This record gives sequence, C-alpha cells and structure tokens, in this order.
Amino acid sequence: MTPLVTAAVLLAAVTHAGWNALAHRITDKLVGFALISGGGLLIGLATTPFVAFPAGPAWPYLLASAAVHIAYYALLMTSFRLGDFGQAYPLARGSAPLVVTLFAAVFAHEVPGAWASAGIAVSCLGLGGVGLWGLRGKRPEWAAIGAALATGLTIAAYTVIDGMGVRASHTSLGYIAWLMVVQGSVLPLFLCVRARGETVRLLRPYAALGLLGAALSVAAYALVLWAQTRAALAPIAALRESSVIVGAAIGALFFKERFGAPRVAAAALVVVGIGLTLRAGWHGTPT
Repeated sequence: MTPLVTAAVLLAAVTHAGWNALAHRITDKLVGFALISGGGLLIGLATTPFVAFPAGPAWPYLLASAAVHIAYYALLMTSFRLGDFGQAYPLARGSAPLVVTLFAAVFAHEVPGAWASAGIAVSCLGLGGVGLWGLRGKRPEWAAIGAALATGLTIAAYTVIDGMGVRASHTSLGYIAWLMVVQGSVLPLFLCVRARGETVRLLRPYAALGLLGAALSVAAYALVLWAQTRAALAPIAALRESSVIVGAAIGALFFKERFGAPRVAAAALVVVGIGLTLRAGWHGTPT
C-alpha cells in the first residue's frame, strides 16, 4: 500500500459515499439505479474505443462480476428502501472486508499476517458500530438489516472477482469500461419494460442527479480496480470502506440523521484499524 495507492483508495471511498447518497436521495430507487447504471453504460461505451481490450482470461471474471453487480444493485435498492441511509450503508459496507479477507485467502492466496488481520477486524468493528448506532431507540427492522448484510456479501464477492479479473486483463481501464458496458444495460431495460411509456417521464426529474451519480460510481470503482493491481485485496477493501464514515456524515448533514458520540468512537476504531492494516506486512502479493 504505497502512498499513491492509499490516496487513490481514499478518494474512491469519498466518491463512493457520494454516489450512494445521490442514489438514496432519489425517491424511486429503480429510477435512481437505472440512471446510475445507464450512465455507467454510456461512459463505458464512450471509453472502449480508447482503451485496451481486456485479455481473454479476464472475461469469465468480468461476466461473473457483472452478474454479481446486478444482484448487488437489487439488494442495495432494497436496503435503501427499507432502512435509513446511515444504517443500511454502514452495515452493507462494514460487513464486506471480513468476507473479502476470507475469499482472498481462499481464491487469491493472499493471507494476512496477525497485525493485518487485527487491523481488518478492528475496522469492521468500527464500521459495524456506525451502522448499529442507527438502531438506537428503534425496533430493529430485520428485513432492512438482512438486505444490508446480503448486500455486503455481494460486495465481498465482486471485490475478489474483480481483483482477480483486473489482474488477468492487463488493463484496468479496459476492464472497468467493459464491465460498465456488460452490466449497464440490465436495469435501464428492466425499467423500460416495467414503466413502458412512462419511462422518460420518470427519468426526467432525476436525470442530472443520476448521471452525476454514474460518473462518481465509475470513478470510484476505476480507482479501486487500479489499486487492486498494485496491492492485496483485503487491505484495499478495509481502506475503501472508510466511505462508511463519509456516508454517516452525509446522512447527518443532508438526511438529518444523528451522528452522535458512539459514531465518533466507531470512526476512531476505523482509523485505528486502517492504521494497523497499512502498517502490517502481507504474505500474499498480487499477480
């Protein structure tokens, strides 16, 4: 994790929280995610003529990732519909790094040392605390919690799939461009079928927000994919999920959701965990 890679992942964390907040702000979640996904498709189509074509071994990963991303969008829409942004987003993102660590050890042969494992665990404890603070004084919405945790599982799956795929592709820009093309048409087509002649009317009020969200989404994931070609998957996942702190702050500032002292303490845990992760050595290296 060089300073440049660290900076790229932190920038990705901020942009990721930003596009998720925009998606949450759009009342009709299908419309919002169709705009973000369709905008990614347009960006991918505009980019493919100018970037290298991913190598053959990358395509099974790319196609699998597209399928998992579609499931991720569906679950994220559900969690945003059922729960508060400040609760759903931290639970979804905070549960992912531990699973990424397990998947990366099994499939990418990247085994963290003791200090790195401790750092990831401390980060996840803090990330989970940010989300669980959203349950204070309320009856738990188990459907929302379940959807958020299932979203975290898909995040872990596509993180490892794409980490291995982008390394096999020999072109991080080509991989992200074609990933946007392959996955980007599904939600807009589904909206067209469902809304029929009402599609344009539904999209028009949110077009600017949705397209801005698309640009932030593509930028965030492109930065992460580039970082995954230069460092191990699990520490990148843990560092990227510092977006949860940004998301909690956005929830407090724009959605009138309380931040509170417990979230400050949880944020401190995240910082400590990230520090341990970045300081620790790793046995596995990207290939």
